[in-house]
Amino acid sequence: MQVRKVVIPVAGWGTRSLPATKNIPKEMLPVYKKPGVQYIVEEAMYSGLTDVVFVNNQNKKIIEDHFDYNWALEDLLERTGKTTLLEEVRSVAEMVNIISVRQKKQLGLGHAVFCAREIIKNEPFAVMLGDDLMFGREPGIKQLMDVAMSENMSVVGVMEVESDKVSSYGIIQGEEFAPGIFRVRSLIEKPKPAQAPSRLAVVGRYVLMPEVFTHLEGTEPGHGGEIQITDALLAMARKNRLLAVKMRGMRFDVGDWTDYLTANIYFALQDETLRDELTRKLKGLLSCPS
Repeated sequence: MQVRKVVIPVAGWGTRSLPATKNIPKEMLPVYKKPGVQYIVEEAMYSGLTDVVFVNNQNKKIIEDHFDYNWALEDLLERTGKTTLLEEVRSVAEMVNIISVRQKKQLGLGHAVFCAREIIKNEPFAVMLGDDLMFGREPGIKQLMDVAMSENMSVVGVMEVESDKVSSYGIIQGEEFAPGIFRVRSLIEKPKPAQAPSRLAVVGRYVLMPEVFTHLEGTEPGHGGEIQITDALLAMARKNRLLAVKMRGMRFDVGDWTDYLTANIYFALQDETLRDELTRKLKGLLSCPS
């Protein structure tokens, strides 16, 4: 079966990014010239995904609006002859088919995914988290899709993290049976470094078979009253129904201020019109006494 749909949970409050996210969704914070969520949707589009399911709340409709036409703006750009900008703005509305469902209570990632059940139905689907921006020669989610389809199994994306960071992630235990592909035997959510079975952390990319909904339906709320996707993944791992792919490319956690600012600098340095001046100013800042 082909993967056509991707679930992007965007209903959270973005507390890691406060106060910037008090009135602006974290997904709409700019990374260089685009809101962060646009990079996620572009990655989905470049991977061949056609239907984007935003799991949203009533206060963040601006995310869906970003991927719609803005007739007043487009009319202004057309009248003033700004054709390049006009084409760029219109192209955002034409990337993919946007579908929205409500997560009326923020009860965790597992609950957010479960909210999309009636749209996904009995199809394999992708999940992409808006906090994680990934860039490389091959789109991040596509790396998982290829393995999921060839093995007919759910797949999570993992990356190796430093020992002092494992307590911030779900960590897998498993065996590598092909280069960069692991059969997952267990997952431990946010272990202490001494208890971590590896340094392979689950990052914000998943391709899931519809059986995940059965596991989520029977999952009891855990810490903080939330339904965790980790519990459903663990249930699949115990049935030998979960793989992990060590992802290639760069990752920025834009919920982390250091990563967010680094991502902005990284993209600005790719712009030849900004690179020299930005480099000069950064060197000047670094040479200033604190």
